[in-house]
Amino acid sequence: MMNYKNYLRPLVLGLCGLTTTLGIAQADASVSGKQSARMDTVSASTVFIHTGFENASPMNWEVDAEGRVVGSLVYDHERFSINRAVNHFHFRVEAPVGKEVTIILENFNNIWNRTPASSISKLTPIVVSFDNKTWESRPTELISGNRLQFKVKMTGPSAYIASLEPYRISDLDRFLAKIRTHKLVTVTPIGHTAEGRSLEMIKVGNEKAPKRLFIRARAHSFETGGNWTVEGLVNRLLKDDAESRLYLKNYCVYILPMANKDGVARGRTRFNANGYDLNRKWDIAADSLIAPENYFLEKWLAKMVRENKKPDLAIDLHNDPGGNLHISRPAGDITAYLANMKKLETLLRKYTWFTEGSTSAQFRNPGSLGEGFMERFGIEALVYELNYEWIAGLKKAPLAQDWLLLGSKLPEVFYHYFQKP
Repeated sequence: MMNYKNYLRPLVLGLCGLTTTLGIAQADASVSGKQSARMDTVSASTVFIHTGFENASPMNWEVDAEGRVVGSLVYDHERFSINRAVNHFHFRVEAPVGKEVTIILENFNNIWNRTPASSISKLTPIVVSFDNKTWESRPTELISGNRLQFKVKMTGPSAYIASLEPYRISDLDRFLAKIRTHKLVTVTPIGHTAEGRSLEMIKVGNEKAPKRLFIRARAHSFETGGNWTVEGLVNRLLKDDAESRLYLKNYCVYILPMANKDGVARGRTRFNANGYDLNRKWDIAADSLIAPENYFLEKWLAKMVRENKKPDLAIDLHNDPGGNLHISRPAGDITAYLANMKKLETLLRKYTWFTEGSTSAQFRNPGSLGEGFMERFGIEALVYELNYEWIAGLKKAPLAQDWLLLGSKLPEVFYHYFQKP
């Protein structure tokens, strides 16, 4: 007689295993379905932040639960120092036409001269362009966490946002191409940046003129105001009218228009490609490897001194939220220099929209170009900070046209400055 138990036992166990397998499969399907359902509830963002173009700032970004774009700017760090800086931002928003995009920017907790400092305030504006040509200023809101918040209504498929109206290497190249062949202009390469980009010195006028003026712009890569001011200055000097001919009969101008080209190209804020501050350590000779931008400028300046063509005045153009003339105060008798700086301030107030003023007698900024030029080369020099938040004399936030206007008025300022009392 057959033992059916021996046949039934494997069948029952097999059925039990099948049931278990089906149960697991059903459970897995259930979990997968729930996960799929959850994933389906996360909509793809309709906003994209583009930072892959000339002078765009490095930035990490995400869209938060409320649909706002949160951009974390990347600090620019000084070499072998705790100093760091973020002032520059420049990016493109891509979103459907008609959509209002809310943007929050963070990481403005700078360290300047080893002291914590914020680069933003309730007055900090942004500039916006929908064609990358015409820019307008817009206000922002300072919110908790030292962050900026603003909204942009998309009137086109893309909008460019920046801290200051951009001035890129391509803008400089365009400008140099325009003036290079003018009979009063000489453009001479004097060296190169840390990454090998050419450094040009622009000469406007006759080097045999009684007085010589030197101007440097863009030592800090976010500070576009200096470039626009230089353009306005040169355009006015080349106007070829009675006034411009009178100006150039009295002085010749030498301009290093973009000292920190590497920082401009990379969309950084302050330091050169090696993390060096080009407006520091002017009390010592520049290192040709770490700071070639300063090294080649010093080399050019030493040649000018040997040839008895030392500048009578040097101005380093910058941007900050104060807008003052930073007067140099090295050791020694600077009585005559201070009188000249007072004269310069008076002339700026008379012929331009300048209203801010000068630093106090207690202010020192050792190592700046202004103090270094005076201490090492015997050249009267200062730093002119153009306010990037508000132009009190015009009662508005600054745009390129305002700095072009300032530059166009400077030739008259310098003419009267060099006149004897």
